[in-house]
Formats: sequence, structure tokens, C-alpha cells
Amino acid sequence: PWRPEHGRVVRMFCNITLPDGTPFFADTRRLLTQAMEEAKKEGYTFRFGTEIEFYLFKLDEDGNKTDIPYDNAGYMDMSPDDQGENVRREICLTLEQMGIYPESSHHEEGPGQNEIDFRYSSPLEAADNAQTFRSVVGATAMRNGIAVDFSPKPLLDQAGNGVHINFSIEASTGEDVMGYAIAGILKHIPEMTAFLNPTEASYKRLGEKKAPAYISWAEGNRSQLVRIPAAQGEYRRAELRSPDASSNPYIAFTLLIYAALDGIKNKTKLPKEATVNFYDAPESVLNQYKRLPKTLKDANELAKTDKFIKKVLPLSIIKTYTDR
Repeated sequence: PWRPEHGRVVRMFCNITLPDGTPFFADTRRLLTQAMEEAKKEGYTFRFGTEIEFYLFKLDEDGNKTDIPYDNAGYMDMSPDDQGENVRREICLTLEQMGIYPESSHHEEGPGQNEIDFRYSSPLEAADNAQTFRSVVGATAMRNGIAVDFSPKPLLDQAGNGVHINFSIEASTGEDVMGYAIAGILKHIPEMTAFLNPTEASYKRLGEKKAPAYISWAEGNRSQLVRIPAAQGEYRRAELRSPDASSNPYIAFTLLIYAALDGIKNKTKLPKEATVNFYDAPESVLNQYKRLPKTLKDANELAKTDKFIKKVLPLSIIKTYTDR
């Protein structure tokens, strides 16, 4: 669909099996399906929506990516400063042709930085869409003679790229279990960070330019790890702000579902809402909160010995991430 002049492109997602038809134990798409089935069995339906950030950079005369941003616009700027507007529009229209419907798009804080947000869908569909999105953005950028960068920290002195994960939970009983779910995620987030932020560059982003570093939650406060936007009814949701695009969405969503279910099952108490603005809080205040791991090594050490991680992920996947 992104190159119609050369004929249609077929996209499909497959489950991985062994030659005898046995499901491959490390198929992360299958892991997410199992997590969804477990949630449904316990009476809960999850819906996910992602907000994915990326930079656009100019190419040199040889067609190689440079470190020169495509524009010098800032947060929510518009044309003509926002030179990525038409590129985002082309991306969104292409996705719609594929049956994937973005909810909104805008220029982000960094020069040449953009964000496209997606409507809520099932966890599996949301993960599939996130994978497709990267291909569409890359192909669209290339066709427009520019380069795309999803990495967590393309420019050290500018805002990093994150993948904010929005999620909602519907209980078959009608009970509001969001508080328990968030509490479960906050409980397990230190160990999950190795999978949500799996590169060295991930830790150059966390704690910088509006990326969270402390384990907290609040309503509406964007400096928190988990934010509950001001919305009610079908739009009631929570937003996890630490992950980045170097993560595998199937693994990320799997971990979030199981962590939320753990919080619900054990009725884990939600910590007191953090009213502090972490962007400008003094050290004495920050020291009152537990931090996310500061380095990839720290995150890996937490993950490789954690009982929760070992329970929900195959050992081969854990080793792939932590034995590096």
C-alpha cells in the first residue's frame, strides 16, 4: 500500500510453529495471545493504544542519514515551521488504506520530532499495528528523501523518542479495577524495564526532557511514570510513559497484562498519588521515590532473578535480553 505504483504489498502476521506443528515456545506473538486468554478467563478485557515518537532527519548527497533534523519546529508547532506535517499526513492516509486508524498526529518537542497516536484495539491488534507502523514510516520517509529514527535518544541534547502505552481494562463484573492494575504494574516495573527499555540508549532518555525516571502515578501530571488522563467512560485509561521503540510490543503488552492481573488478583494497594512535578523537584523530594533502573546492566540484573519475570516469560527470551 505504501508503493501502489509498483503493485500492492501484502502484509500478514503468522504464528511460529515447529515442523510438527507444535507452537514455538519463544513466539512472542503467541505469548501475548496466551496473556489475553488468561485475562479473559479471569473476566478481564484489555485494550491498548500506543503513542509512538520518531525523528525525521535530512540525507546527505549520497543518500545517507545525517544528524540534521528535518525542521526546527517545537511541540505542537504548525506549518510552515512543522515541515513534517505532510509526511505525517501521508503516513496516516497509508495506514488508513491498510485498515489501521491513527487517532491523531502532531509535531513533538524536539526539532524534526513527530508523534502519531493510535486508537484503542485489542492488545494483539495494537502490537501488530505498532510493527506495521514502523515499516510504513520508514518507507514513507525514504520515498520523501528523508530518514527516520525511532531510537530512544537520536540527539543527546534533545528530547528522546518514547512509546507511551495507553491501556484500559473492562471487568465482566463491571468493577473498576484500574487502581489495582496500576498498582501491579508499579510493583513489577523495575524488573520489566529490561524489556521495555532494552538498549543502552534507553537509559540516556529516562529522566531527561519529560521522560520519567521515578516510580509514581498521578492524574494528568505528565512528569509521572503512569498518568491517568482526564477522561471518563470509554476513554478512561492509564498511560505508561517509560517504554521506547526498541522494545518488542508483544513482550511489552504481555508483561503489562500479567502485572495488571497480579495487582488485581492480590488487590495490591495503589501508592499515594504523587503531586510533585518531577521536572523541577529538588533532590530532597526526589529521594522519597523509588527510581527506575539507571542503566541497562541494572535492569538486566533485576530481570534475570525475578520470580514474576520467570513465571510469565520463557527462559530463552529472558536470557536473550539479560545475557548481554
